[in-house]
Amino acid sequence: MRVLKTTAFLSVAALMCCSPLAVQANEQLIELSKDSKNWIMPTGDYANTRYSELDQINKDNVKNLQVKWSFSTGVLRGHEGGPLVHDGVMYFNTPFPNIVYALDLNNDGKILWKYEPQQDANVIPIMCCDTVNRGVAYAPPEGDRPALILQYQADTTLVALDAKTGKVVWEVLNGEHKDGSLSESGTSAPMVFKDKVLVGISGAEFGVRGHVTAYNLSDGSVAWRAYSTGPDAETLMDPENTTHLGKPVGPDSGIATWEGDQWKTGGGTTWGWYAYDPELNLIYYGTGNPSTWNPVQRPGDNRWSMTLFARDADTGTAKWVYQMTPHDEWDYDGVNENILVDDMEINGEPRDVVVHFDRNGFAYTLDRATGELLVAEKYDPKVNWATHVEMDPNSDQYGRPQVVAEYSTHQNGEDTNTTGICPAALGTKDQQPAAYSPKTKLFYVPTNHVCMDYEPYRVSYTAGQPYVGASVSMYPTPNSHGGMGNFIAFDASKGEIVWSIPEQFSVWSGALTTAGDVVFYGTLEGYIKAVDMDGKELYKFKTPSGIIGNVNTFEHDGKQYIAVLSGVGGWAGIGLAGGLLQAEGADAWQQAVAGERAPSDQEQSIGTAGLGAVGGYAALADYTTLGGQLTVFGLPD
Repeated sequence: MRVLKTTAFLSVAALMCCSPLAVQANEQLIELSKDSKNWIMPTGDYANTRYSELDQINKDNVKNLQVKWSFSTGVLRGHEGGPLVHDGVMYFNTPFPNIVYALDLNNDGKILWKYEPQQDANVIPIMCCDTVNRGVAYAPPEGDRPALILQYQADTTLVALDAKTGKVVWEVLNGEHKDGSLSESGTSAPMVFKDKVLVGISGAEFGVRGHVTAYNLSDGSVAWRAYSTGPDAETLMDPENTTHLGKPVGPDSGIATWEGDQWKTGGGTTWGWYAYDPELNLIYYGTGNPSTWNPVQRPGDNRWSMTLFARDADTGTAKWVYQMTPHDEWDYDGVNENILVDDMEINGEPRDVVVHFDRNGFAYTLDRATGELLVAEKYDPKVNWATHVEMDPNSDQYGRPQVVAEYSTHQNGEDTNTTGICPAALGTKDQQPAAYSPKTKLFYVPTNHVCMDYEPYRVSYTAGQPYVGASVSMYPTPNSHGGMGNFIAFDASKGEIVWSIPEQFSVWSGALTTAGDVVFYGTLEGYIKAVDMDGKELYKFKTPSGIIGNVNTFEHDGKQYIAVLSGVGGWAGIGLAGGLLQAEGADAWQQAVAGERAPSDQEQSIGTAGLGAVGGYAALADYTTLGGQLTVFGLPD
């Protein structure tokens, strides 16, 4: 086993063209993703479509689905990932302590191996929004190296496990410390590409500076690291050739729109999903909120937080960027998945695009080679913080959202409670990934339908301590259907909602579409639901706990199955998962985050705990409770 501590961020090898072995490994994974019997990547494929060609389960027989088997993970709190399946073996992990299981599908789900890392419990309280993890990744064997299962742990350790035995092949620390002292954490699913694996970092609510790092699969050494903020040498930006909306970004653009050294604690963390285009050799991902949540304290656009990046896979150099929410005032992290679609017809012309449903409530369609902005429209009509995104390339506001002064927390000022902002901080959609069907050319999107009151206040930075600087209350969108979520079908070529299904709570699970003309998703109450391509409900089943995991499908012994993890938690379920619905738990949270500004009123303390989610989702406790279970569905024998 090789244990590494990261000290250098760019290797000479990263500047060289990829080796034949790297190309071969890449092609293996692409071919495996094309075989629908597998679910080989967390989002199904490099394009993040979450679409399967399997059609044995279809719109006519899905009503007959039944539970085939289930498995207790042994861990409570939020299960935000989903299982991988390859060659008769299922792999998945849990929230902290991040146990990894390999189950034998040929032998009644027998545990082939179990890996349970030993992590410092001090990591738990610095994980912003529950102790979630979004899944493991698979790397095919190459030369003498065995096939790997890669897990990115809460303490920021990236570990490579032998896929057959579960033994550690190598591990590396991605953050600076693994004891939580700098409040860095790991929650994202790794992405394997070529001969590398990519991971990000979490912790913007503690002033962690965001970055993505590519590690070599052979031994865990660093290939390259790219920061979200800072000088060009650290953001890997080329001032003349990296573009933003078609124009060069200029020198040290990751510093120029910050005051003083604020970029050093500027957030822009990278805890979402990653996509990869093998032909363009580009990696796509988004960055999160700037630190602190108080916008008055950090004037400027705060680049490159809230930004979509397209980076060269070999060197990490940014080809183009697009900042969706300059000078964020609402915590609208830009980390949601980027879905790659070929030949989307826009204004009568086929374009290869990247589609992004942002937390800020706008859905963006961009040319994925150049970053040209093609479409930007609201995917919830109740979004009110901005009127629109300026689409005129000749305007000095091109690409910028046009902020409504009434809902500007900066313009209204510190210690002023701005009310009625839609969406809430958790966005019209958080990280829960959407799905795309090439049959309908529509996107199927799990959404939040929640608004908020937001009061920023002055806060100082101390390493390892909360660096939030705002009090937030959340509630269902007023003058609507009364619920806190919708599941929608969306046409990204036009920026139009096609249909919408109201839900009582946010839809916090990842969606799945199949060639059987069925769309699956889960609900916070615990239902897995199947609808047809017109949104008609065909099937539902209530699992033991709320679903915030991602619905996946696979084939084994000639039969198609649907699999999902249930276990309520995440940001929306943090009241249940973190024990914040009780006065004692909420008060402890307030003391840690708000300090001397902690509310003395018990109702307010509970209502604004969990960055505002506890009060908003308090009723969830009437419908579900903590759990941790894998449920597998199939048709009757």
